[in-house]
Amino acid sequence: MFQAPTLMPWASVVANVRLPLDLAHTPRGQADAAARNALALVGLQGFERHLPRELSGGMQMRASIARALVTAPSLLLLDEPFGALDEFTRERLDAELAALWRTQGLTVVFVTHSIAEAVFLSTRILVMGARPGRIVDDVAVDAPFPRGDDWRTSVAFAQLARRLSARVREAGAAHA
Repeated sequence: MFQAPTLMPWASVVANVRLPLDLAHTPRGQADAAARNALALVGLQGFERHLPRELSGGMQMRASIARALVTAPSLLLLDEPFGALDEFTRERLDAELAALWRTQGLTVVFVTHSIAEAVFLSTRILVMGARPGRIVDDVAVDAPFPRGDDWRTSVAFAQLARRLSARVREAGAAHA
């Protein structure tokens, strides 16, 4: 999944979600059922016939997540999917993604520039340095799920965020 929703503007939400199954020549009834189930997982039931322009930015990202889930993958690769969203929507989608991760038993590789988002979502954080790209820190996040506002305001959260901020600054200074 990419930073932008990459939805087909002329197609309904259910057609956008169904796309991977259509490309795999999955029978239409089976594909529609799977798309509707994926939409229900992300809270978009009732929006199947809407066009992407009729959805908010957060809802468009949910449709993209549904499209990523429709094939029942065991691994999700997400490249800053919530980066363009406002902070409130981003936090809500972070919590929803964490719940999907737990209930669906997925492995999620989530790329983000947001330290707070990384600390909130992760069980393990890899801090990358630039030129050449390399791992400069590997941080375990030992906090139970579900995580909420109490985690975001905890001392442990702040300590992890400070550690990560320092490592990111160090990695950036090495190539400035």
